[in-house]
Amino acid sequence: MTVQLRVASTIMLLRDQHYDGTVQGVEVFMVRRVIQSDFMPDVYVFPGGSVSNDDYTAEETEGLCRPVSAALADPEGRTALGTGVRAAAIREVFEEAGVLLAYQNGQVLAINDDEVARYEQYRRAFHQRQGSLVSMAQAERLTLATDRLHYFAHWITPEGMPKRFDTHFFIAFAPEQQQAAHDRLETSAGVWVNPAAALVGYERGEFPLVFATIHQLRDLAAFGSVQEALAFTETHHVPVRMPILERENGVTRVYLPDDAGNTWNVPEHMTKSKEGS
Repeated sequence: MTVQLRVASTIMLLRDQHYDGTVQGVEVFMVRRVIQSDFMPDVYVFPGGSVSNDDYTAEETEGLCRPVSAALADPEGRTALGTGVRAAAIREVFEEAGVLLAYQNGQVLAINDDEVARYEQYRRAFHQRQGSLVSMAQAERLTLATDRLHYFAHWITPEGMPKRFDTHFFIAFAPEQQQAAHDRLETSAGVWVNPAAALVGYERGEFPLVFATIHQLRDLAAFGSVQEALAFTETHHVPVRMPILERENGVTRVYLPDDAGNTWNVPEHMTKSKEGS
């Protein structure tokens, strides 16, 4: 049976890591999916999910999104306003990490203590599929910070998986005026982590990851600061990466076509749907 691709967005929310008063690398916010999740359960991922109809509407509503500069929009138009992927990324990081990338009165949104409860109500509504980016932005007089999303990677779930996503990865500087926190519904933990440290934890069996996330963390580990990472996206072409899934002698492995020597064993429960198909 052919599994239909779902367009999706993911955000790697970044902040500088400081040692002795100097910036030495970056930290990225990750959440751990609940063990009951029907896709990639009980692993650490970046906040993200499928593009919804409301995301398309948000990008098509006049004045709701900040225009995206030519330096940030890839030449192929994969993340241009109207595709829904930037609004989806903003909605998902708000749902899963509690960070709302938006402007208010021309400034990056700061949510003060008196406003936390009100924005938490919006967040709960999104989880219940009752919220709307358009209505929230209009009620709070916000402009979605679609221009703060830097296009970083494009991955397509390999054939043979029970769910497949055409996922666009963005990086964004975490606003200092907001605190990231996991949602306690779809995710069981949230953590700021240095990419290299996350990979060490994975090798020790302490920080469960999946194939695409491992590659993203390896890429992020090369940057000495958030600004360096953001500058990289302005000149770097984003290729499409679609791994290959192979089953042999009861073992399922995944690898990239140009890197067949670097494989990842896929746990059996990740290749099956909740219905066991």
